[in-house]
Amino acid sequence: MISDSEVKRNVEHELEWDAGLDATNIGVTVDSGVVTLTGQVKRYNEKLVAEAAAKRVKGVFGVANDIETKLGPDARTDAEVARDAVTALQLQLPVSAQAIKVIVENGHLRLEGEVEWHYQRQQAARAVQGLRGVKGVNNQITLKPAVSSKEVRGNIQAAFHRSAQLEANRVNIETTGSEVELNGTVKTWAEREEAERAAWMAPGVSRVVNNIRINA
Repeated sequence: MISDSEVKRNVEHELEWDAGLDATNIGVTVDSGVVTLTGQVKRYNEKLVAEAAAKRVKGVFGVANDIETKLGPDARTDAEVARDAVTALQLQLPVSAQAIKVIVENGHLRLEGEVEWHYQRQQAARAVQGLRGVKGVNNQITLKPAVSSKEVRGNIQAAFHRSAQLEANRVNIETTGSEVELNGTVKTWAEREEAERAAWMAPGVSRVVNNIRINA
């Protein structure tokens, strides 16, 4: 069992190691394997990078991301942020961008609309989260389910067996329509995230509930 002090050191090293992040003003505390990140960053996407870095560390069972986005000279009006967001969506998703609406309030950006694939939903968030002046992104884009529950489950099982990062027989898949529930145990947070990622990649999935536990 890895001690909290060792997890803390490893998370701090991982934050310092990540080239996409200035970890100078980020604090780390650990309690029973749950990491809390505090402090400030200048861009919203740095907050996400810090969270991803913490999740990669062995012995981390959960992450509370309390990092604040302090824009400073990068502060912009909501109208400017909205215009840049619309342009970014049109560049990244030229076909589905017309179905996505952008709402900005005090630097917090909300995406609404409906697309066919989960990767389009993910790509929309990625397109805007690094824009100057963005303090946070709330992705409320929904998916259009297009296949049966049986097909969804079969596609996810196949994806699990293809993945080199996942022991497929340790994860149970339950489907109700286009909704998926994952249960079971894995050894690392990365494996847990890989299972969820693979589930979302199946055509027609509109929701994934990840109940997988980490048992190191």
